[in-house]
Amino acid sequence: MDRVDYARQLADVRCFLLDMDGTFYLGDRLIEGSLEFLAALERTGRDAWFLTNNSSKSAAVYTEKLRKMGVPERFCRQVMSSGHATVRYVQEHFPEGRGYLLGNPALTEEMTGMGLQFADDDDVDYVIVAFDTTLDYAKMCRVCDLIRWGKPYIATHPDFNCPTETGFVPDMGAIMAFIEASTGRKADVIIGKPHYGIVREALERTGRPLAEMAMVGDRLYTDVATGVNHGMKGILVLSGEATMEEVAASGVRPHMIFDKLADMIPYL
Repeated sequence: MDRVDYARQLADVRCFLLDMDGTFYLGDRLIEGSLEFLAALERTGRDAWFLTNNSSKSAAVYTEKLRKMGVPERFCRQVMSSGHATVRYVQEHFPEGRGYLLGNPALTEEMTGMGLQFADDDDVDYVIVAFDTTLDYAKMCRVCDLIRWGKPYIATHPDFNCPTETGFVPDMGAIMAFIEASTGRKADVIIGKPHYGIVREALERTGRPLAEMAMVGDRLYTDVATGVNHGMKGILVLSGEATMEEVAASGVRPHMIFDKLADMIPYL
């Protein structure tokens, strides 16, 4: 696709939903040109929100990380996670309920601060499974018991691996596979990309119609599929997980492909 076609496709995009891990940074390393991309958005009257499936951290942690990387304050505050969208889902479906959360302390604090109630007894009304980097065998036994007993099972997101500076670490998909192998159950609902729960969160927070948004990320089956399946532009960057070989083999077809965010600047 030539430059005119890329520029035409991006002309109506007023808000970019940016994945974080593997798209804007890798671990604690900013990907080259990421800040310049944000500056280009400001120059052209566009907006950006950070939209991550990674539920191992709270929005406050991400905000502080972005701030330390030199991201302008306006963008630092515009962070959405699968955790936020999960809270919205639970508040609608279990408004008076108590849940069991498999998650990090930071996520527990954030979700309770948003109004959810958690307990560790057999009478909980639902189970949330998040990306828990404090996971141990006792926790896995507990969550599997509750799910085996038929408690509603909500997963924050489906990513199998989380990219790092040195490769990948197991993510939610791996935790869900463990649970399924033990209990025979898949999640009743998955909230994060590419599912609608997190798209709804983006609609609510940005106030933009889907036709004016683009989802940009390094994964075909989550980031790009979110855009393609929900009426947004789906843009792949090759700075994280996906490769061109995977693009050729995948049924998910990105609208555009760039090596990194900064390579989009000439087309804005």
